Amino acid sequence: MSDALGERRAPIGPHPGRGLGALVIAGIAWGSSGTLGTLLTRSSGLSLMAAGGYRIAVGGLLVAAFVLVTRQLRLPTRRAGWVRVFGIAGCSALYQVAFFTAIGSIGVALSTLVAIGSAPILVLLVDAATGRHRLDLRSVGTVAMALGGLVLLVGTPPLGVTPNALLGGVGLALLAGVGFAGISLLGGRPEPDFQNLTGTALAFLIGGVVVLLLASVVGPVTFTPTPRSLLLVVALGLVPTAVAYLAYLHGLRTHSSTTGVLVSLLEPLTAALLAAILLGEWLTTPALVGAALLLGAVTLTATGTRRRPTPEPGKLG
Repeated sequence: MSDALGERRAPIGPHPGRGLGALVIAGIAWGSSGTLGTLLTRSSGLSLMAAGGYRIAVGGLLVAAFVLVTRQLRLPTRRAGWVRVFGIAGCSALYQVAFFTAIGSIGVALSTLVAIGSAPILVLLVDAATGRHRLDLRSVGTVAMALGGLVLLVGTPPLGVTPNALLGGVGLALLAGVGFAGISLLGGRPEPDFQNLTGTALAFLIGGVVVLLLASVVGPVTFTPTPRSLLLVVALGLVPTAVAYLAYLHGLRTHSSTTGVLVSLLEPLTAALLAAILLGEWLTTPALVGAALLLGAVTLTATGTRRRPTPEPGKLG
Protein backbone atom coordinates (compact mmCIF):
# COMPACT_ATOMS: atom_id res chain seq x y z
CA MET A 1 0.00 0.00 0.00
CA SER A 2 1.30 3.49 -0.84
CA ASP A 3 0.54 6.76 0.89
CA ALA A 4 -0.34 10.11 -0.74
CA LEU A 5 3.32 10.82 -1.51
CA GLY A 6 3.74 7.56 -3.35
CA GLU A 7 6.05 6.07 -0.70
CA ARG A 8 5.62 2.42 0.21
CA ARG A 9 4.70 1.81 3.82
CA ALA A 10 6.76 -0.70 5.76
CA PRO A 11 4.83 -3.80 6.78
CA ILE A 12 3.54 -3.59 10.31
CA GLY A 13 4.88 -6.42 12.45
CA PRO A 14 4.12 -7.39 16.02
CA HIS A 15 4.86 -4.59 18.48
CA PRO A 16 7.92 -5.41 20.67
CA GLY A 17 6.27 -3.94 23.77
CA ARG A 18 3.29 -6.24 23.35
CA GLY A 19 5.64 -9.16 22.79
CA LEU A 20 7.44 -8.47 26.06
CA GLY A 21 4.09 -8.13 27.81
CA ALA A 22 3.10 -11.54 26.43
CA LEU A 23 6.28 -13.08 27.85
CA VAL A 24 5.51 -11.55 31.25
CA ILE A 25 1.95 -12.95 31.13
CA ALA A 26 3.39 -16.39 30.29
CA GLY A 27 5.83 -16.31 33.21
CA ILE A 28 3.14 -15.28 35.68
CA ALA A 29 0.63 -17.84 34.33
CA TRP A 30 3.20 -20.65 34.53
CA GLY A 31 3.66 -19.87 38.20
CA SER A 32 0.20 -21.25 38.94
CA SER A 33 1.02 -24.74 37.66
CA GLY A 34 2.65 -26.07 40.83
CA THR A 35 -0.15 -24.93 43.13
CA LEU A 36 -2.92 -26.09 40.78
CA GLY A 37 -1.16 -29.42 40.19
CA THR A 38 -0.72 -30.00 43.95
CA LEU A 39 -4.36 -29.16 44.64
CA LEU A 40 -5.44 -31.50 41.82
CA THR A 41 -3.43 -34.45 43.14
CA ARG A 42 -4.84 -33.89 46.62
CA SER A 43 -8.39 -33.70 45.28
CA SER A 44 -8.28 -36.57 42.77
CA GLY A 45 -5.57 -38.92 44.00
CA LEU A 46 -3.73 -38.70 40.65
CA SER A 47 0.05 -38.94 40.48
CA LEU A 48 2.03 -35.83 39.63
CA MET A 49 2.96 -37.27 36.23
CA ALA A 50 -0.69 -37.99 35.43
CA ALA A 51 -1.57 -34.43 36.48
CA GLY A 52 1.12 -33.20 34.05
CA GLY A 53 -0.43 -35.29 31.28
CA TYR A 54 -3.88 -33.88 31.95
CA ARG A 55 -2.37 -30.41 32.05
CA ILE A 56 -1.16 -30.38 28.45
CA ALA A 57 -3.90 -32.65 27.07
CA VAL A 58 -6.69 -30.45 28.45
CA GLY A 59 -4.76 -27.37 27.39
CA GLY A 60 -4.63 -28.76 23.86
CA LEU A 61 -8.37 -29.48 23.91
CA LEU A 62 -9.16 -25.94 25.07
CA VAL A 63 -7.01 -24.38 22.36
CA ALA A 64 -8.51 -26.72 19.75
CA ALA A 65 -12.04 -25.74 20.83
CA PHE A 66 -11.14 -22.06 20.52
CA VAL A 67 -9.65 -22.66 17.07
CA LEU A 68 -12.80 -24.42 15.86
CA VAL A 69 -15.22 -21.89 17.35
CA THR A 70 -13.33 -18.93 15.87
CA ARG A 71 -12.73 -20.75 12.57
CA GLN A 72 -8.97 -20.27 12.70
CA LEU A 73 -8.03 -23.88 11.92
CA ARG A 74 -4.93 -24.01 9.73
CA LEU A 75 -3.26 -27.38 9.59
CA PRO A 76 0.37 -27.54 8.44
CA THR A 77 0.67 -28.32 4.76
CA ARG A 78 4.40 -28.96 4.56
CA ARG A 79 6.92 -31.16 6.32
CA ALA A 80 8.47 -28.21 8.17
CA GLY A 81 5.17 -27.36 9.85
CA TRP A 82 4.58 -30.92 11.06
CA VAL A 83 8.18 -31.15 12.28
CA ARG A 84 7.51 -28.06 14.42
CA VAL A 85 4.29 -29.65 15.79
CA PHE A 86 5.97 -32.91 16.77
CA GLY A 87 9.04 -31.05 18.04
CA ILE A 88 6.98 -28.99 20.49
CA ALA A 89 4.92 -32.07 21.39
CA GLY A 90 8.06 -34.03 22.20
CA CYS A 91 9.63 -31.21 24.21
CA SER A 92 6.39 -30.67 26.15
CA ALA A 93 6.08 -34.38 26.97
CA LEU A 94 9.76 -34.57 27.95
CA TYR A 95 9.37 -31.66 30.35
CA GLN A 96 6.26 -33.06 32.06
CA VAL A 97 7.64 -36.60 32.48
CA ALA A 98 11.16 -35.60 33.51
CA PHE A 99 10.15 -32.80 35.87
CA PHE A 100 7.43 -34.66 37.74
CA THR A 101 9.56 -37.81 38.01
CA ALA A 102 12.43 -35.70 39.38
CA ILE A 103 10.11 -34.29 42.04
CA GLY A 104 9.57 -37.82 43.33
CA SER A 105 13.34 -38.25 43.83
CA ILE A 106 14.66 -34.89 44.98
CA GLY A 107 11.60 -32.77 45.77
CA VAL A 108 10.05 -29.70 44.19
CA ALA A 109 12.73 -27.22 45.28
CA LEU A 110 15.81 -28.82 43.73
CA SER A 111 13.89 -30.02 40.68
CA THR A 112 12.73 -26.45 40.04
CA LEU A 113 16.24 -25.07 40.56
CA VAL A 114 17.84 -27.44 38.06
CA ALA A 115 15.06 -27.40 35.44
CA ILE A 116 14.30 -23.67 35.45
CA GLY A 117 17.93 -22.69 36.10
CA SER A 118 19.45 -24.80 33.33
CA ALA A 119 17.09 -23.60 30.57
CA PRO A 120 18.46 -20.01 30.30
CA ILE A 121 22.04 -21.33 30.17
CA LEU A 122 21.22 -23.88 27.46
CA VAL A 123 19.30 -21.36 25.35
CA LEU A 124 21.95 -18.65 25.81
CA LEU A 125 24.71 -21.03 24.67
CA VAL A 126 22.74 -22.21 21.61
CA ASP A 127 21.72 -18.66 20.65
CA ALA A 128 25.31 -17.45 21.09
CA ALA A 129 26.69 -20.34 19.02
CA THR A 130 24.21 -19.67 16.20
CA GLY A 131 24.69 -15.90 16.29
CA ARG A 132 21.13 -15.11 17.40
CA HIS A 133 22.25 -13.53 20.68
CA ARG A 134 25.50 -11.74 21.45
CA LEU A 135 27.23 -13.21 24.50
CA ASP A 136 28.21 -10.09 26.48
CA LEU A 137 28.85 -9.16 30.11
CA ARG A 138 25.24 -8.06 30.62
CA SER A 139 23.85 -11.40 29.43
CA VAL A 140 26.23 -13.46 31.54
CA GLY A 141 25.62 -11.25 34.59
CA THR A 142 21.85 -11.51 34.18
CA VAL A 143 21.98 -15.31 34.02
CA ALA A 144 24.31 -15.42 37.05
CA MET A 145 21.94 -13.17 39.02
CA ALA A 146 19.00 -15.34 38.04
CA LEU A 147 20.76 -18.55 39.12
CA GLY A 148 21.76 -17.02 42.44
CA GLY A 149 18.19 -15.91 43.02
CA LEU A 150 16.86 -19.38 42.21
CA VAL A 151 19.26 -21.03 44.66
CA LEU A 152 18.11 -18.73 47.46
CA LEU A 153 14.44 -18.94 46.50
CA VAL A 154 14.03 -22.72 46.32
CA GLY A 155 16.38 -23.60 49.18
CA THR A 156 18.02 -27.00 49.58
CA PRO A 157 16.95 -30.58 48.72
CA PRO A 158 15.02 -32.51 51.37
CA LEU A 159 16.94 -34.44 54.03
CA GLY A 160 17.48 -38.15 53.51
CA VAL A 161 18.05 -38.04 49.74
CA THR A 162 20.56 -40.77 48.84
CA PRO A 163 23.48 -40.03 46.45
CA ASN A 164 21.93 -42.27 43.76
CA ALA A 165 18.53 -40.58 44.09
CA LEU A 166 20.23 -37.17 44.00
CA LEU A 167 22.18 -38.03 40.85
CA GLY A 168 19.15 -39.52 39.08
CA GLY A 169 16.82 -36.71 40.14
CA VAL A 170 19.21 -33.97 39.01
CA GLY A 171 19.66 -35.76 35.67
CA LEU A 172 15.89 -35.89 35.16
CA ALA A 173 15.53 -32.22 36.10
CA LEU A 174 18.23 -31.39 33.54
CA LEU A 175 16.19 -33.28 30.93
CA ALA A 176 13.21 -31.13 31.90
CA GLY A 177 15.37 -28.05 31.34
CA VAL A 178 16.30 -29.40 27.91
CA GLY A 179 12.61 -29.80 27.13
CA PHE A 180 11.77 -26.21 28.04
CA ALA A 181 14.84 -24.91 26.24
CA GLY A 182 13.74 -26.85 23.15
CA ILE A 183 10.31 -25.20 23.18
CA SER A 184 11.98 -21.79 23.53
CA LEU A 185 14.43 -22.40 20.69
CA LEU A 186 11.72 -23.74 18.37
CA GLY A 187 9.39 -20.86 19.20
CA GLY A 188 12.17 -18.35 18.59
CA ARG A 189 12.62 -19.47 14.99
CA PRO A 190 9.71 -18.38 12.75
CA GLU A 191 8.02 -21.10 10.68
CA PRO A 192 5.31 -19.78 8.32
CA ASP A 193 3.65 -23.20 8.07
CA PHE A 194 3.16 -23.36 11.86
CA GLN A 195 0.13 -21.35 12.97
CA ASN A 196 0.43 -20.80 16.73
CA LEU A 197 -3.15 -21.70 17.67
CA THR A 198 -3.58 -24.82 15.55
CA GLY A 199 0.01 -25.97 15.97
CA THR A 200 -0.04 -25.58 19.76
CA ALA A 201 -3.33 -27.45 20.04
CA LEU A 202 -1.97 -30.38 18.02
CA ALA A 203 1.33 -30.43 19.91
CA PHE A 204 -0.32 -30.45 23.33
CA LEU A 205 -2.85 -33.12 22.37
CA ILE A 206 -0.08 -35.39 21.10
CA GLY A 207 2.19 -34.64 24.07
CA GLY A 208 -0.63 -35.12 26.58
CA VAL A 209 -1.51 -38.56 25.20
CA VAL A 210 2.15 -39.61 25.39
CA VAL A 211 2.50 -38.45 29.01
CA LEU A 212 -0.75 -40.14 30.09
CA LEU A 213 0.32 -43.40 28.45
CA LEU A 214 3.64 -43.29 30.30
CA ALA A 215 1.90 -42.36 33.56
CA SER A 216 -0.43 -45.35 33.19
CA VAL A 217 2.59 -47.64 33.48
CA VAL A 218 3.35 -46.48 37.03
CA GLY A 219 -0.12 -45.71 38.37
CA PRO A 220 -3.76 -44.90 37.64
CA VAL A 221 -4.62 -42.11 35.24
CA THR A 222 -8.36 -42.09 35.91
CA PHE A 223 -10.13 -40.44 38.82
CA THR A 224 -13.63 -39.94 40.19
CA PRO A 225 -14.80 -36.60 38.80
CA THR A 226 -16.06 -34.07 41.33
CA PRO A 227 -16.88 -30.40 40.74
CA ARG A 228 -13.64 -29.43 42.51
CA SER A 229 -11.39 -31.85 40.61
CA LEU A 230 -12.95 -30.97 37.25
CA LEU A 231 -12.52 -27.26 37.95
CA LEU A 232 -8.88 -27.83 38.85
CA VAL A 233 -8.26 -29.88 35.68
CA VAL A 234 -9.75 -27.13 33.51
CA ALA A 235 -7.82 -24.41 35.38
CA LEU A 236 -4.56 -26.38 35.02
CA GLY A 237 -5.15 -26.79 31.29
CA LEU A 238 -6.24 -23.17 30.79
CA VAL A 239 -4.00 -20.85 32.81
CA PRO A 240 -0.47 -22.35 32.99
CA THR A 241 -0.85 -24.23 29.71
CA ALA A 242 -3.11 -22.78 26.99
CA VAL A 243 -2.81 -19.12 28.02
CA ALA A 244 0.82 -19.32 29.12
CA TYR A 245 2.26 -21.14 26.11
CA LEU A 246 0.27 -19.18 23.53
CA ALA A 247 1.44 -15.94 25.14
CA TYR A 248 5.01 -17.27 25.23
CA LEU A 249 5.06 -18.27 21.56
CA HIS A 250 3.51 -14.90 20.66
CA GLY A 251 6.21 -13.07 22.61
CA LEU A 252 8.97 -15.04 20.88
CA ARG A 253 7.84 -13.55 17.56
CA THR A 254 9.54 -10.27 18.50
CA HIS A 255 12.07 -11.33 21.15
CA SER A 256 14.87 -13.86 21.26
CA SER A 257 14.57 -17.23 22.96
CA THR A 258 17.20 -16.04 25.48
CA THR A 259 14.94 -13.14 26.47
CA GLY A 260 12.00 -15.53 26.66
CA VAL A 261 13.57 -17.96 29.13
CA LEU A 262 14.88 -15.15 31.32
CA VAL A 263 11.48 -13.47 31.55
CA SER A 264 10.00 -16.89 32.30
CA LEU A 265 11.82 -16.68 35.65
CA LEU A 266 8.68 -14.90 36.81
CA GLU A 267 7.28 -18.44 37.12
CA PRO A 268 9.04 -19.37 40.40
CA LEU A 269 8.24 -15.93 41.82
CA THR A 270 4.54 -16.38 41.11
CA ALA A 271 4.66 -19.96 42.33
CA ALA A 272 6.21 -18.87 45.63
CA LEU A 273 3.59 -16.16 46.11
CA LEU A 274 0.69 -18.54 45.39
CA ALA A 275 2.19 -21.24 47.62
CA ALA A 276 2.36 -18.74 50.47
CA ILE A 277 -1.21 -17.51 50.00
CA LEU A 278 -2.98 -20.80 49.17
CA LEU A 279 -0.76 -23.47 50.74
CA GLY A 280 0.69 -21.57 53.71
CA GLU A 281 4.31 -22.02 52.52
CA TRP A 282 5.72 -18.62 53.50
CA LEU A 283 9.11 -17.43 52.24
CA THR A 284 12.16 -17.29 54.48
CA THR A 285 14.50 -14.30 54.53
CA PRO A 286 17.03 -15.90 52.12
CA ALA A 287 14.14 -16.80 49.81
CA LEU A 288 12.98 -13.17 49.83
CA VAL A 289 16.51 -12.10 48.84
CA GLY A 290 16.42 -14.71 46.06
CA ALA A 291 13.08 -13.39 44.87
CA ALA A 292 14.55 -9.89 44.71
CA LEU A 293 17.51 -11.15 42.65
CA LEU A 294 15.17 -12.97 40.26
CA LEU A 295 13.05 -9.87 39.85
CA GLY A 296 16.23 -7.88 39.19
CA ALA A 297 17.29 -10.36 36.49
CA VAL A 298 13.90 -10.10 34.81
CA THR A 299 14.07 -6.28 34.99
CA LEU A 300 17.54 -6.27 33.42
CA THR A 301 16.27 -8.51 30.65
CA ALA A 302 13.22 -6.33 30.02
CA THR A 303 15.16 -3.05 29.96
CA GLY A 304 17.96 -4.43 27.82
CA THR A 305 15.92 -6.38 25.29
CA ARG A 306 15.75 -5.32 21.67
CA ARG A 307 13.14 -6.03 19.11
CA ARG A 308 14.00 -8.74 16.65
CA PRO A 309 13.63 -7.66 13.01
CA THR A 310 10.25 -8.56 11.56
CA PRO A 311 10.82 -10.95 8.64
CA GLU A 312 9.70 -9.78 5.23
CA PRO A 313 6.64 -11.50 3.76
CA GLY A 314 7.58 -14.92 2.44
CA LYS A 315 10.87 -15.07 4.37
CA LEU A 316 11.69 -16.90 7.55
CA GLY A 317 13.75 -14.08 9.05
